[in-house]
Amino acid sequence: MFIKDWKKDFFTIPNMLSLFRLLLIPVYIIIYLNADADIDYYIAGGILAVSCLTDMIDGQIARHFNMISTIGKILDPLADKVTQFSLIVCLVIKYPVLIPLMVLFFIKEVFQLVAGLLTLRKGQMLTGALITGKISTAVLFVSLIVLVMFPTMDPVAVNVIMVVDTVLLLVSFVHYAVTYFTHGSMIQKLEQSEEENA
Repeated sequence: MFIKDWKKDFFTIPNMLSLFRLLLIPVYIIIYLNADADIDYYIAGGILAVSCLTDMIDGQIARHFNMISTIGKILDPLADKVTQFSLIVCLVIKYPVLIPLMVLFFIKEVFQLVAGLLTLRKGQMLTGALITGKISTAVLFVSLIVLVMFPTMDPVAVNVIMVVDTVLLLVSFVHYAVTYFTHGSMIQKLEQSEEENA
């Protein structure tokens, strides 16, 4: 029964879309790092846009058809974070000025992973992304896709993007830290969270 329920919980459309996003990552990396013409950068940007689109779609499907699951709450942000980190690392090769952004992103995600696991051990979990995290993610994705598609962008514009993304990421980091340390309202008992989504 446990295995059957686990499979039912895992093999949902939203979760399959999250797995699809993970599979797109090596495709993007190969195309971007081997790009030698504008069309290559456009294709790489297009892949990221598809990833972004499926991210929005899987959330809508999960909520509309009541396919929200604990596995999905882990798999969806995992796909987001791995995609974002891969994107930033690739861009750092071309734009070293983005190194501070990459470092902050890494520190923030490691903190959230550790804090999330510690919270989970207590039978609790964060019920969803914080608004600052959603804004930071959206702006980060869009701005970095722009950098991918326009590799000859003016250095001043690149610096502006770096500063804006870093500030939003820092605000999000602080918000998550405060939420975890103070056990904010979005951190609920696992049983309670699952009952609300049943």
